[in-house]
Amino acid sequence: MNEKKKVLDSILGAPVRSGREFLHYCKLCNHHKRKLSVNYEKDCWKCWICDDAGYDLSRLIKRWGTFQDKQQWAEIDSTIDLSMFKEQFFSLLESDSVEKEEQVISLPDDFETLATKQRNFESIQARMYLKERGIAFNDIVRWKIGYARTGEYRNRIIIPSFNRNGEVNFFIARSYTDDWMKYKNPDLSKDIIYNDLFIDWVNDVIIVEGVFDAIRVKNAIPILGSTLTEKSKLFAALVRHKPRIYVALDPDAEKKSLKLIIKLLEYGMEVYKINTFGYEDVAEMPLEIFNKRKNEALKMDSESFLFYKILSL
Repeated sequence: MNEKKKVLDSILGAPVRSGREFLHYCKLCNHHKRKLSVNYEKDCWKCWICDDAGYDLSRLIKRWGTFQDKQQWAEIDSTIDLSMFKEQFFSLLESDSVEKEEQVISLPDDFETLATKQRNFESIQARMYLKERGIAFNDIVRWKIGYARTGEYRNRIIIPSFNRNGEVNFFIARSYTDDWMKYKNPDLSKDIIYNDLFIDWVNDVIIVEGVFDAIRVKNAIPILGSTLTEKSKLFAALVRHKPRIYVALDPDAEKKSLKLIIKLLEYGMEVYKINTFGYEDVAEMPLEIFNKRKNEALKMDSESFLFYKILSL
């Protein structure tokens, strides 16, 4: 503990001891009193002002530490815990497979960006559709949203996904007219991390079903469906980076949400469940409502999971 405490103290400043806990100033809310409680025995922390809390103190090092701090912590924390062997082995397999099997594609030849002042009938239609779905111009720019006037993806919104190297690895093409086929996506694997290039793995990560859900909220990853398996690249990345995870799948995917939560808990992840009932999906939920529900999200562990199951019966 002493070595770890030295590293954390260099980041958070000298603490005041209170029983088995050490009180620091919180770097997140910057409260003027030492309200961030760190417990080395339980490997957890909690701020009594802003409620920032979690398990695995290495996450605080990742969030606030310098490169040197992270190196020092890794040297101290390098002993192998056999109970976590499954997680470590799985992460190593994933890191190797990503390098070997990176999927890269090209956007359609007819793709045109909507992040310009270009005005034609089709672009106006496309922008009106996005506006109706609550997508602002800033979202269009950030997500590199475009459309097609001709070709296979004519009259469709096109939202590309970029891997961590900035290469396109997938895209969705959603009709903004009355086409009977709402989505027409490339015939490629969906085993990707959608827009990995823009994901902040240190902070909260929100798991949603669709791309429009992900556009609505900050730092969200769409799973392009309602199922996420252990063998997927996204699941492996979650295990490797260990962010705080919020699951916000559609209400009609409740059973699949619970299965995903169970699997994440098996890997020692910190998981919260966001209530999405009352809305078809996250994309339809007003942002202020979503943020409120995120703040009220139920932290899932063996006890709370059982309680939740009982309430759901």
